[in-house]
Amino acid sequence: MNTHAIDTKPHYQILDGLRGVAALTVVVFHIFEAHATSHLDQVINHGYLAVDFFFLLSGFVIGYAYDDRWHKLTVGGFFKRRLQRLQPMVVLGMIIGGICFYFSDSGIFPEIHNVPVWKLIVVTLIGCTLIPVPISMDIRGWQEMHPVNGPGWSLFFEYLANICYALGLRKAPKSVLTVLVVIAGGVMIHYAVTSKSGDMVGGWSLTPEQLRVGFTRVAFPFLAGLLLSRTARLTYVKNAFLWCSVLLLIFLAMPRIGGKETLWMNGLYDSLTIILAFPLIVYLGASGKVTGAAETRICKFLGDISYPIYITHYPFIYIYTGWAVDHRDAGLNETLLYASLTFVISVIVGYASLKLYDEPVRAWLKRKWH
Repeated sequence: MNTHAIDTKPHYQILDGLRGVAALTVVVFHIFEAHATSHLDQVINHGYLAVDFFFLLSGFVIGYAYDDRWHKLTVGGFFKRRLQRLQPMVVLGMIIGGICFYFSDSGIFPEIHNVPVWKLIVVTLIGCTLIPVPISMDIRGWQEMHPVNGPGWSLFFEYLANICYALGLRKAPKSVLTVLVVIAGGVMIHYAVTSKSGDMVGGWSLTPEQLRVGFTRVAFPFLAGLLLSRTARLTYVKNAFLWCSVLLLIFLAMPRIGGKETLWMNGLYDSLTIILAFPLIVYLGASGKVTGAAETRICKFLGDISYPIYITHYPFIYIYTGWAVDHRDAGLNETLLYASLTFVISVIVGYASLKLYDEPVRAWLKRKWH
């Protein structure tokens, strides 16, 4: 989830706003996921594709922000900038996850009652580095590479993509990048239409199958975003933020395509959404301009909170999922109350994390490292 370009270079405000729209959709998707019986009846059914949208945004903005900077930027300097931007919230997200894990008490996570405090601390500290833990160190029972804060898996692959960019992709000519995009797109389509679940869900476990999903999910969108940043000839699009937000929400909220007998249909939808729709949305968003003070404030707010919300919300989803499983007979009003409370808490914690921790820490790191 790349955010802003280098300080002295203007960034795309509408893309900031779209990242926030996607992040909030992820929170809602995860809340509804607690009530789903399978991928087939999940509400906001394709909300998981927001991660693929983040990867494409990251490739686009990384290319825009850094491609023309390497005459005065070292690889070490690039890594410092990425660490400065991403790592503080990774650490906080893991700490929040560890605290929530310690106080969790639900039948859906029976393993946590037998986890010693020292092991929780070790797993949390490892998570702060984003180094994946093997299945043998899983303390929750969901086989996540980051058991206290599951979404850390996408940041792990984000870092890998950034490393590949700094060590090689930044030098790749457009012809080579195009070939890589085509290959990655073909691999992604093949996986999506042949996968057991008929979708692009996965990537969070340190198993061969899940690692394949993770690498497949990051490869095409990041490469395509990078290529788009180098080849796009932008034009003016009126009301771009509104139209792009609507398009993004439509693709993320689309009901399941096909049923359990035709899983390949949904896989095809996933891959074509990532290959065709997301680059179009990014292109339109980059082509537009914010109009008026209100839209400017909205895009800035959504962009600012997008990453903090994304990386801190899931510990509260664990808690809500546990509540939902333990209270399957709860009425609609009670369920809506707890679901809304989970959403509001996620937004408040994300915003508070931004203002009270992320911005001050990044400012301190900037002074220290510059």
